[in-house]
Amino acid sequence: MPGGTRPSTRPLLQRFHDGGCSLSHGAGNVEQMPDIDELEVALDAAVSSLKGGGEHRPGQRTMCRAVAEAMESGRHLIVAAGTGTGKSLAYLIPLAMGEGPSVVATATKTLQDQLVDKDLPQLVEALNLPVRFAVLKGRSNYLCLQRLKEHLESDQQRLDIAPGSSSEMARLAAWAQRTDTGDRAELDFEPSTEAWDALSVSGRECPGAKNCLSGPTCFAEKAGHRAEEADIVVVNTHLYCLHLFSETPILPEHDTVVLDEAHGLEDIVSGAAGLVLTGGRFDNLARHIRSVMAEAEVADLLESSGDRLREVLAPFRDKSLPSPLPDNLLEVAVLGRGRVDRAGAELKAVPDDGPGDVGQRKLRAVRAAGALAEDLSRAVANNAGEVAWVEGSESSPTWRIAPIQLGDLLTEKLWPRTTAVLTSATIPMNLGKVLGLEPEEHDTMDVGSPFDYQAAGLLYCAKHLPDPRNPDYESAIHEELAALMEAAGGRTLALFTSYRALDRAAEVLRDKLDLKIYTQRDLPKPELLRRFATEVESSLFATMSMWQGVDVPGESLSLVTIDRLPFPRPDDPLLEARREQYGKDAFRLVDLPRAGTRLAQGAGRLIRRGTDRGVVAVLDSRLARAGYRWDLVRALPPFTRTAERHQVEAFLRAIREQSQ
Repeated sequence: MPGGTRPSTRPLLQRFHDGGCSLSHGAGNVEQMPDIDELEVALDAAVSSLKGGGEHRPGQRTMCRAVAEAMESGRHLIVAAGTGTGKSLAYLIPLAMGEGPSVVATATKTLQDQLVDKDLPQLVEALNLPVRFAVLKGRSNYLCLQRLKEHLESDQQRLDIAPGSSSEMARLAAWAQRTDTGDRAELDFEPSTEAWDALSVSGRECPGAKNCLSGPTCFAEKAGHRAEEADIVVVNTHLYCLHLFSETPILPEHDTVVLDEAHGLEDIVSGAAGLVLTGGRFDNLARHIRSVMAEAEVADLLESSGDRLREVLAPFRDKSLPSPLPDNLLEVAVLGRGRVDRAGAELKAVPDDGPGDVGQRKLRAVRAAGALAEDLSRAVANNAGEVAWVEGSESSPTWRIAPIQLGDLLTEKLWPRTTAVLTSATIPMNLGKVLGLEPEEHDTMDVGSPFDYQAAGLLYCAKHLPDPRNPDYESAIHEELAALMEAAGGRTLALFTSYRALDRAAEVLRDKLDLKIYTQRDLPKPELLRRFATEVESSLFATMSMWQGVDVPGESLSLVTIDRLPFPRPDDPLLEARREQYGKDAFRLVDLPRAGTRLAQGAGRLIRRGTDRGVVAVLDSRLARAGYRWDLVRALPPFTRTAERHQVEAFLRAIREQSQ
């Protein structure tokens, strides 16, 4: 919660209904923290109900106790909980038994949906707990009733949507009449970006419920009210970070936050604490202005600034911007800021009581102008401790700015104010350090996994292959892949560090093998994963976006291959700036932790259930030869290790025969 000091951590309460799961307290003191036995009774009851029978998971019990102790003591906790631990239940039970309120932040929509649609409802039912929970998303995820009203009633609003989108607008308008939430995720069709943007509003554009004619019925405001009344609020991690860095709190006050999928927290914090400037933001402001003033010269000037910004940024794509900024970029930014200021002045001169909804459109335009002006000022300030770079396509380059180090920011905004539990199946080896957590402020633990990795799988390092920088490497890994895939009978998830490597391998192996091979380019991800899971002898070739979030248990997957150690790009501008600050320790503090985490994520696709068996094959001989190899091996599940391909082929054939 921005502002103020850290609240005292309130004791956990026994909150079970009479007739529900009964937990006892000594001397009738209902406000003391439930002891270990009580937590385990709750955990057993939940597991029995959710799993159809109590499944003994020592790691889950250990984590559950540790989360409860962190909540009670106010001491931060970083906990690695391997696949199969049941970490969501391990932290939800202490949160549900606590006095609250608390927040759970997830990096992916998949986990967010799982918590809200499955885990929390089942937990509340299993334990008969009077716990209220809610999900809160960024404002642009909710349909804006005011913008819909303007669209339906006024032909002055220039929506700038693609031809053919009128039918989408009609469907959205009909949906608005029957939805209770206005949440885009509940639509049974996917609207175009133009249509949804025309009927939604960002947090930096919205004037707020008090200043909006549709404020009393606003879907986003209703979601906010539900969050204020909830004991547990589930949010996206990016929204949580925006809350930390916002002058106006987005979330209700809370004593505890669980940051799940914390392996990506560093990048999310960097994005939320930074800014993004594009030519499209000038275009968007011009559209806002024309919706208020049909004949506005300043709108044309803004679009000209947007075009000029794209032109000046294009040569710097995928590069850091020099400091001080190039003269032509500084000139474009300063001129653009002047035009934004002029637009703001002209907007403020428009009467609030103009015809129709012009007053409402004016408020949104003024807010958009203020946000753009603020970001332009920060961009030209060239602040120490920040790095600026350009990414995106040639036609739509993006100027990005982010803090180089995050520790001071989080020390100011989070650690002294809220007890934080950071968890993931894969925790970077230096996460606490990069986030500014001092050793005396937090505990770190690894509760392992219930899976018997040594019996279930092999970690194969093909140490005989050439170094990845060797010209013979590509043909060698194609031969290696072919042999392994034949032994496995397909059933392969082949992970690549680039699309070029994926495309070349798919081209060669489709000709070489009589096996069905899908690539990430072939189909939308949900359909691709459905086919891979149901077509048992198929294989899937994928890039970095599928190194996590792929869950294919059972006989359809017995081989995961990784073409190269997944070190970050050496020319990534933000990481380059961090390397410069770390000096001779840069590889150990920047590159190695990221490679270890990503490697563990890829390897984690293999064993998803206790009955799964298979091989993780790393086709990069550096894992067997480099001086840093043990740092990476220790990041992986404790598979039985081998460098002998014949042993791997025999193991894969045995798995294949047993499944037939």
